[in-house]
Amino acid sequence: MKNDVKEILYSEAQLNEKVEELAARISADYKDKDLLLIGVLKGANVFMCDLMRKIPFPIQIDFIAASSYGHSTESSGVVKILKDLDYSIEGKDVIIVEDIIDTGLTLHYLTENFNSRKPNSLEICTLLDKPERRIAKLDVKYIGYQIPDEFIVGYGIDFAERYRNLPYIATLKESVYS
Repeated sequence: MKNDVKEILYSEAQLNEKVEELAARISADYKDKDLLLIGVLKGANVFMCDLMRKIPFPIQIDFIAASSYGHSTESSGVVKILKDLDYSIEGKDVIIVEDIIDTGLTLHYLTENFNSRKPNSLEICTLLDKPERRIAKLDVKYIGYQIPDEFIVGYGIDFAERYRNLPYIATLKESVYS
């Protein structure tokens, strides 16, 4: 696996520090609210697990699986819900937790879908943001890092379901995915 890595962008220590920073901001904003974190599977699972452990008050969690990529490195532009929420979000303060925002199509679809379910509030938290690739307009309240338009893996983010278990975020050698 390490032979496939071109460059480590964010080390395990850097990621931990950034997650602590995001959790502190969320904790300050939601300390007296009924907070529900919704992780977008599969990529956000590692980030969300680390994030929720750093929030010092009771929260609820749920997951949704949505994709516009399949096994490709490029978005198809068509969002598919593969697994819906298990619980109602009506009246809840909701934060969608995402690993990376690329085109924004998936999150745009999810925010419209979730707003129709009448949450008290709805925000987005992403570890990584690629603003160069944005197609859909999004208001993202919590952003870990803005990154260049490179294909990355690790810390839950995959290429063809591999590399999620890397403890850091890295770029892959082009020969791996081309």
